[in-house]
Amino acid sequence: MSADTPSVLFSDLGLPETLLQALREVGYESPSPIQAQTIPPLLGGRDLLGQAQTGTGKTAAFALPALARLDPAPGKPQVLVLAPTRELAIQVAEAFQKYAHHIPGFHVLPIYGGQSYMPQLGALKRGVHVVVGTPGRVIDHLERGSLDLSQLRMLVLDEADEMLRMGFIDDVEAVLKKTPETRQVALFSATMPAQIKRIAQTYLKDPVEIAIKAQTTTAENIRQRFWMVSGVNKLDALTRIMEAEPFDAMIIFARTKLGTDELAEKLAARGFSAAAINGDVEQKTRERTIQRLKEGQLDVLVATDVAARGLDVERISHVLNYDIPYDTESYVHRIGRTGRAGRKGEAILFVAPRERGMLGAIERATRQKIEQMNLPSVDAVNERRVAKFLAKIEAALASDDLSVFRDLVERYEREKNVPAEEIAAALAKLVQGKTPLLLPQPAVPERTFEPREHAPRPERAERPKRERTPRDPDAPSVPMKTFRIEVGYHHGVQPGNIVGAIANEADLESRFIGRIDIRDDYTLVDLPDGMPPELLQHMQNVRVASKPLRMKEASAEDIDAPKRKRSFGPPRGDKPGGPRKPGGFKPGGFKPRGPR
Repeated sequence: MSADTPSVLFSDLGLPETLLQALREVGYESPSPIQAQTIPPLLGGRDLLGQAQTGTGKTAAFALPALARLDPAPGKPQVLVLAPTRELAIQVAEAFQKYAHHIPGFHVLPIYGGQSYMPQLGALKRGVHVVVGTPGRVIDHLERGSLDLSQLRMLVLDEADEMLRMGFIDDVEAVLKKTPETRQVALFSATMPAQIKRIAQTYLKDPVEIAIKAQTTTAENIRQRFWMVSGVNKLDALTRIMEAEPFDAMIIFARTKLGTDELAEKLAARGFSAAAINGDVEQKTRERTIQRLKEGQLDVLVATDVAARGLDVERISHVLNYDIPYDTESYVHRIGRTGRAGRKGEAILFVAPRERGMLGAIERATRQKIEQMNLPSVDAVNERRVAKFLAKIEAALASDDLSVFRDLVERYEREKNVPAEEIAAALAKLVQGKTPLLLPQPAVPERTFEPREHAPRPERAERPKRERTPRDPDAPSVPMKTFRIEVGYHHGVQPGNIVGAIANEADLESRFIGRIDIRDDYTLVDLPDGMPPELLQHMQNVRVASKPLRMKEASAEDIDAPKRKRSFGPPRGDKPGGPRKPGGFKPGGFKPRGPR
C-alpha cells in the first residue's frame, strides 16, 4: 500500500465514540498516513507488518484499534506491547492512558528494568488490560509466572529493528512462543533486515503490509542549522545561543553520561534551569525530571541518546546537538524531539572541522541542506542582557513595597552627599553579584567559518577492487579503531560475552561494535574512534570470563601477530552474552547500568 491516502478523519475509520471523544480533547482530527492505513485492518483483526520511521504516529496506529477491541472487564492482559527501551515503554503506556480516558476502569501497566518488581507484581495481580514492557523484564515476569498471557488478544512489536540491534531478538521470539495461537500480531519497524522478515514470516498470519516512506526523514517544520566549532569555547558558544535565541524549553544532546552531568552543572552555574538524564540516573528521578520539564519548572534537559528515546514534551522548542551523533539515524531521532504535532521546531548542530564528513552524511540521509549559522555577536548578547536587567527594574518599580528602600536611599543621599544615580548603580552591582553583566569584547575579531568550494576532481583510472571483510550492510559508517582486551580463547570467552560487556558498560549500541578477533590470550575489537578517555579508564576493570579487560589501543604487533583461532564479524542481531538490559546503547557513558 502506498502513502498516498485520501484525506480522512478519525471519525471515518470506525473507531468507537469513547476514543473519538478522547482524540477531540487532545486536538486530533486527521490521522497520519500510517494511522489511516493501519487502523482499519487492525480493527478487522488482521495481522500487520508496518514499515515506518520514528515520529510517523505508530503509537496511535496500534493503540486505538487495540483499545477499540478491548473487553473492559478487568482480568488478565489482553494487549502486550514490546518496546526496546524503558523510555519508549513509558511513552506508549502514557499514550494508551490518554486515548482510554473515557473507558471506565481501564488499566495499563509499563514494566521495565530499573524499577522495583513489587509495584509491577501488585498491578498484575489486581488485573490490567494492557502491558507495555521491555523484552528482558517481560521474560522475567513470564518465568516468575506473574504475567499470564493466556487471554492475550493482541501483541505489538514496536521498533522491532531496534530490538534486533540491541540483542533482544531471542527474547522477542521467546515471548511470541508463549502467546496464544489466536492472538493478533502487529509488527512495526523502520527497516526490514533479514531476521525481522523471518519473524514476520514465522509468526504473522497473512499480514497486511504497509510501508510509509516520507519524502524526507526529518520533519519539514523543523529548521535545521549548524555552527562550525571554531575559535570559541563550545560552552561559551552554547551560552551565547541560549541567551540570544528565544526558546521555551531545550534538550541538549551530549555523547557521554559524564558529559551530560558536567554540562548540566555548568549551565546551572551560569543561571540556567538545567538538569541531566542518562542511563545512570534512577528511573524515578528521571521521570520526576521529565515531569518538571513538562510543568515548566525546568527549561533545559541535557541527555544522552538512550535516556531521551521516546521523550515527547510539547514545550521543547529547540534541540541542540552539543556532540555530533555517530550516525544519521541518531540525528533524526534527536531532532524529532521538537516540532511535534505540527509545531515549529529548531535544531542546532555543533560540528567540529574534523566532523564535516558526518555533516555531509546527515544532509545526504535527510535529503535536506542544513543551514550554517554564525554565533550571536557579543553585542547582541549584551543587548539581551541589558534588556532583561531593565525589565527586572521595571518589574521592581511596579511593586507596592518600595517605601522602605526609598527612605534608605534618601537617607544615604543626605548623610553621604552621594547622588541618587550613583547609589542606584551601586545597588545594581550588588544585585548582579560576581557575574559580570556584560560579556567582554573579544581581543581579536571573531571570524566566521566559510565552507570551501572544492574544485571537481579529475577522473582517475579504475583501480582493482580490494577484498574487504564482510560487514553487516546496515552497519553505521563511522571511523573505527582497534583495541586490545586481555581475555582470549584460552579463557573460554565468546563474542557475545564481549559484546554484552562493552554494550552494557560503555552504553554503546551493539551495531557500533565492529570486528571481534579472538586470539589465544587476548582479543582485538573494533570500536568507534574518539572513545572518551574516562570510558577507556573504566573499561580497565570490567570483567569478562572472570578476567579484567584492561582495554587499550592495539599495537601493530598485536594486530600482526599470527592468528590461530577464527575471527568473528560484527555480532549484530546476536544476543549478547552478558546480562540483558532493556535500555538502548549509544556511544557514551562509562558507569555500570542498574538492574533490569
